[in-house]
Amino acid sequence: MAGAARTTTPSTPPEAHRIAVIGGGPGGLYAAALLKRLDPRREITVWERNAPDDTFGFGVVLSDETLGGIEHADPVVYAALQAEFVRWDDIDIVHRGSRHTSGGHGFAALGRRRLLGILHERCQELGVDLRFRAEAPPAAELSAAYDLVIAADGVHSLTREAHAEAFGPSVETHRCRYIWLAADFAFDAFRFEIAETEHGVMQLHGYPFSTKGTGESTVIVEMREEVWEAAGFAELDERDATERCAKIFADALGGRPLRGNKSAWINFRTVVNKRWSHGNTVLLGDAAHTAHFSIGSGTKLAVEDALALAACLQERPAIPDALAAYETERRPVVESTQRAARASLEWFERLPDYLGQPPRQFAFNLLTRSRRVTHDNLRLRDAHFTESVERDFGCPEGTPPMFTPFTLRDLTLRNRVVVSPMDMYSAVDGVPGDFHLVHLGARALGGASLVMTEMVCVSERGRITPGCAGLYTEGQAEAWRRITDFAHAQAPGTAIGVQLGHSGRKGSTKLMWEGIDEPLDEGNWPLVAPSPLPYKANSQRPHELDRAGLDAIREQFAAAAGRAESSGFDLLELHCAHGYLLSGFLSPLTNHRTDEYGGSPENRLRFPLEVFDAIRELWPDGKPMTVRISATDWAEGGTTADEAVGIARAFAAHGADAIDVSTGQVVSDERPAYGRSYQTPFADRIRNETGIPVLTVGAISSWDDVNSLILAGRTDLCALARPHLYDPHWTLHAAAEQGYAGPGVSWPQQYGAGSRRPQTGRTDAPKPRLKLGS
Repeated sequence: MAGAARTTTPSTPPEAHRIAVIGGGPGGLYAAALLKRLDPRREITVWERNAPDDTFGFGVVLSDETLGGIEHADPVVYAALQAEFVRWDDIDIVHRGSRHTSGGHGFAALGRRRLLGILHERCQELGVDLRFRAEAPPAAELSAAYDLVIAADGVHSLTREAHAEAFGPSVETHRCRYIWLAADFAFDAFRFEIAETEHGVMQLHGYPFSTKGTGESTVIVEMREEVWEAAGFAELDERDATERCAKIFADALGGRPLRGNKSAWINFRTVVNKRWSHGNTVLLGDAAHTAHFSIGSGTKLAVEDALALAACLQERPAIPDALAAYETERRPVVESTQRAARASLEWFERLPDYLGQPPRQFAFNLLTRSRRVTHDNLRLRDAHFTESVERDFGCPEGTPPMFTPFTLRDLTLRNRVVVSPMDMYSAVDGVPGDFHLVHLGARALGGASLVMTEMVCVSERGRITPGCAGLYTEGQAEAWRRITDFAHAQAPGTAIGVQLGHSGRKGSTKLMWEGIDEPLDEGNWPLVAPSPLPYKANSQRPHELDRAGLDAIREQFAAAAGRAESSGFDLLELHCAHGYLLSGFLSPLTNHRTDEYGGSPENRLRFPLEVFDAIRELWPDGKPMTVRISATDWAEGGTTADEAVGIARAFAAHGADAIDVSTGQVVSDERPAYGRSYQTPFADRIRNETGIPVLTVGAISSWDDVNSLILAGRTDLCALARPHLYDPHWTLHAAAEQGYAGPGVSWPQQYGAGSRRPQTGRTDAPKPRLKLGS
């Protein structure tokens, strides 16, 4: 091993004077160059197993944000990159012979080989020791001889795998195959092209990275694994596969050939690590995390990692402090990028679901697939394109998508915003009181087209807590009538819906703010469930329902529905989600029955469908019924997304008018993948695979999100909870902020003076009129 072992005293945290870098990709090279530039005294060695001119892939895309960081940190590298970049603004989407162009996006790309060459030159200028065609010693050996080891050894990182117990890696392999190729001409835009072949759907992602001579473009061909197999690509070598791809996408390529570079068909792997450092070894780039190529983020993330690591080492010379700061700074950014990348990846995996969309809507859907490009953002980039999508959708001029109407049976909702059910735990003996009148009344006045009650329980023993509202007595029905009368009289055009449910094994618990899902200290009532499984270790064990119990509960639901009709509700939702009684039948994690109500998905559906049928039979034919489901349990062995589609189909076949798609809360050890509009992909899939109208819920917080989801065809209605707690008049304010005053929203007469956004400060200061020369 070259060099002496590093020595430190316990009282002096080590500093990064001798640095080993494993992997000579863009991230590793840029980290080496930055760290050497910041302190020329550092001894930095980079090990790269390949030759200097070896590279895989072709073009690299970097954002203006990343370039800004490079410019600030190393103007020499930035200037070299600027001289090489190809820049363009347009995205072309070609589908079924229709080509739609959206502008204003702003891309910059260059060849990966040239990028590496620039970084090689910079490292050599600065005195970094570059060792090509050299396998790095194991990280454990390097960490004993160097102050810092940077593992930038890629998605297949040997360092990560050698210390898996420390880094805690998770690697997920996805269902599409793709291959990196190149064309010897420059596309004039970022191009997405869809080919519907006899074997299935294939897609091309193409973009220019050089305009020298005839130019060069990266071409990625991607398809689902089963399509790849059916098309026979598994039997083709690189040359034959490349020729085959060129024929399939001959129109996009203008009949020109494609070429490979040791190109192989691979499945994308998402890499996540619980920790990014171990002792003095730190992961960087693909070794630490990956994000799907469809959002062009791999090299970008690696370069940004290098910038952050160098800055943290400069600000905190003690290596442990610097590595902790690096991970703290980068992890939220990376996780956000990975969420966007996963949304994009899954969109392309489900591409066949969207092929029937109108061409412009399909293009809009593709552009907004990652949720980073939104309706409002796209309007700023290309107003003409966005307005054309709105016209095709049916938006009257000046009407945002969220303010278009939607009809379920005889009920026409004037806009697409729903106040989602929110348990208030404020009823007395199941009777909603003044709090409910003010709470629901305020939100009815707030502009949403549909206001949903909390889960209203069908029996006293079906309550979650002593504070839960019910519809099991006539007195409760009269109290609800007071609320619906107020909403209909004071907020004309606003519908009010009731959600009926039974707590099942999650009942007899404290009020949320006293201890969510915690059993009552006293006054407990017995619980029932599909199977005698407690929700948590300290929860009450429920009794397994027998035939008599099933019949009784079915009748309780029917009786509550009758009272809901007399109470004046416009819509009824059956709660089959979140681990409550009916949800407990649907999930294999909570239903262990061996009779006709357990086992197969069809059997687990049997009792919830019996309850639904009993309600639908007496609920007025002109009034809609919806069903809320948990589309995933976020737990191994639970309800899958495929099963959720089947559950939705079954309820629709029995007369459900829409599916309210939520997730989780079925088992206490769930591991949800939280994030902005994180539940929407489940609703999107159900809607576009089945054609059933859906409501989507979950971390939808802005009117821009609502417009984007509606216009892309990912949902029909958006249900928002917390935003309506923050602002009861959320929908009215969304209209004001967009300058909308049409029929999709109505301000109460008493509030009319507030229908324009208040001024927040003086904006009429005199503007400079003269510019004086120096």
